[in-house]
Amino acid sequence: MHQMIRKAGTQPSAKGPEEYFTGSVRIDPLFPAQEGSNVSAALVTFEPGARTAWHTHPMGQNLIVVSGMGWTQCEGGTKVEIRPGDVVSCQCNKRHWHGATTTTAMSHIAIQEAKDGTPVHWMEKVKEEDYLA
Repeated sequence: MHQMIRKAGTQPSAKGPEEYFTGSVRIDPLFPAQEGSNVSAALVTFEPGARTAWHTHPMGQNLIVVSGMGWTQCEGGTKVEIRPGDVVSCQCNKRHWHGATTTTAMSHIAIQEAKDGTPVHWMEKVKEEDYLA
């Protein structure tokens, strides 16, 4: 059996692209999709006030909150607080966003599967009034 170990610090951090995120967001890749799989994961850190734009995942997404406190919202639902240890399962193709609260940073591990080479479909940014609602 062959194992691949990715040593901490060997994969460069990336800034969350401004077109898909509001505020300061850092993305640390954990693993890319492996041969025979379309699943990948990253550790995403949101500074206070930072969040994703609205988006969907063709094969769904699981978020494991590891530190801080954040918010998430599915379209048509209410904003929900998320804390370390919480696991958020986002349904396939359901519009949602997630990020930090206004005063507390939040980090989560995001695990998603690509369909036709795409793990996410990005949409418009979350309006400030909706984020604060």
